[in-house]
Amino acid sequence: MKLRVVYRPLAEDDLVAIYSFFADKSPLSAIALIRRIRAQCATLETMAERGPLRESLGLGVRIFVIDRMVTVAYRIEAGRVQIMRVFYAGQNIPENVVDD
Repeated sequence: MKLRVVYRPLAEDDLVAIYSFFADKSPLSAIALIRRIRAQCATLETMAERGPLRESLGLGVRIFVIDRMVTVAYRIEAGRVQIMRVFYAGQNIPENVVDD
């Protein structure tokens, strides 16, 4: 069963921040990185449970890593995958990423 992948506002803000950081040096590379992140997140529509649970980040929160440089925090609920946050390498991940 396919799930719908949706981004929470904080996750969208994270993507904008990642883009802005890299766009100063190379706008094309920044665009490519954001596209890669979104493409990998889209694969969660069919393989949502592949990420391990990280309850310390919030109830039902799972993570998966993209290219060893991006960590995506998400959860599965009500027939959809909610992308909660997107962290670039080296960022500290807060204890609770749920913004409810």
